[in-house]
Amino acid sequence: MLAKLLNIIKPASKIDVSDAIDQDSHQWILDTFSWALTHFDVAEFKNNSQLVLPNNQFYQGSVTSVHEMALSIFKQTTTYAGMQQWPIILITPEQFFAGTQQITIPPFNMVDHCRGENTPFAKLSEEDTAKLQQQPIMLSYGENQVNQPQDLISSIVQNLANILIVQQASLPPGGKEFIPQAVDVIACFMGFGIIFSNTAYQFRGGCGSCNNPNANRQSALPENETVHALALFCLLKAIRPNAVKPHLKSHLRKQFSLSYHALTNTIKNSPDPVLLSLL
Repeated sequence: MLAKLLNIIKPASKIDVSDAIDQDSHQWILDTFSWALTHFDVAEFKNNSQLVLPNNQFYQGSVTSVHEMALSIFKQTTTYAGMQQWPIILITPEQFFAGTQQITIPPFNMVDHCRGENTPFAKLSEEDTAKLQQQPIMLSYGENQVNQPQDLISSIVQNLANILIVQQASLPPGGKEFIPQAVDVIACFMGFGIIFSNTAYQFRGGCGSCNNPNANRQSALPENETVHALALFCLLKAIRPNAVKPHLKSHLRKQFSLSYHALTNTIKNSPDPVLLSLL
């Protein structure tokens, strides 16, 4: 019995990746982070990216309407994502569904500084400026999500991450088939890992007032893998687990600890120079 108990309670120094998630998923998350660091401004990640918490410290302000609340969350979210300079607007659901033209995202052919204050949208070519005037990047939201702010935030971030991906000449690891999962990893890379972990799985049962399935975001990355991506962000940003776990759903805290310690033990031996440069 004692031997069995000691086997369950492993010292942090002996926790392996297989204790957290499978090896293939672990490696794909590492590769996707490295791809994001290469394409989405490593300096912005190092200097400005922060772990966004779902509280009044990060989301402030008083509003008088549903759209004002959605707009306030949108503006603060784009700033934390480093995309405050992007020509993206948030419109009401009525405006969004009233449109007859299919909304597409024009390519801007940016190579450097695609996030942060130095994003070169003021220096766009006449052709790209004309594209924006004819068809600006418009996002919307579900009104039901306003009552579930973490789902609203994560849905906005998924759109922002997708916008970043489609600007790139190269696809994320795994190719086109893995873009939905890559969107969720990049959301964690931008600092929204706690919110994405908390909304990765939605309980469908219970009373009608407990959960509104129409407000839930659509997650592509499974819960444990999302927590693993969060742990990788925290490790690279030198954020200690005790600052993270109180903000996670209770059932995710053990998984976060497993991933954090497993990554601590393995990433220092990674052959990837991009990841190693951040440790």
